Amino acid sequence: MSNFPTIKTKRFVLRQFGDDDLENVFQGLSHPEVIKYYGISFDSLEATKEQIAWYKNLEETNTGIWWAICDKADGTFIGGVGISSLDSKNKKAELGFWLLPKHWKKGIINEVVPKICNYCFAELGLHRIEAFVEPDNINCKKSLSNLGFEYEGLMRDCELKNNDYISLEIYSRIAVGQ
Repeated sequence: MSNFPTIKTKRFVLRQFGDDDLENVFQGLSHPEVIKYYGISFDSLEATKEQIAWYKNLEETNTGIWWAICDKADGTFIGGVGISSLDSKNKKAELGFWLLPKHWKKGIINEVVPKICNYCFAELGLHRIEAFVEPDNINCKKSLSNLGFEYEGLMRDCELKNNDYISLEIYSRIAVGQ
């Protein structure tokens, strides 16, 4: 997207990821508590460049969009939120998010995800937003339920993580009035 949409909430600015975020992304996606239930992880700054490239590729190929979550007051990096697997034909995408652990349980996801959903429904014309969650990720499942996502079921042994098959629960939110 040549005209990247910056989104603001009461406390946060959601902005485009850039090369300057490499260390922030590495800090999050190498942290044991973050990656415990996250699909990817990195063990070096060099390896994390792959994630920054992935964010850029989503925009360039119109297959998604991810925002860096930053504190509105001082610009402190907090985490990331966005959509991927954008399917224009079927008007759906997959939601994902992660926060640095020191920012957990502060209502951040409850504040930023509705803005992302509104953007996806109103500006991108999506009908459905999906989220895939490991069954033991209780906090994420609670957040999704609080945000109007409905549990649809369990996909058994659907992905490999650390050389073991894992199951994922699927949640979705449908655009209101469609």
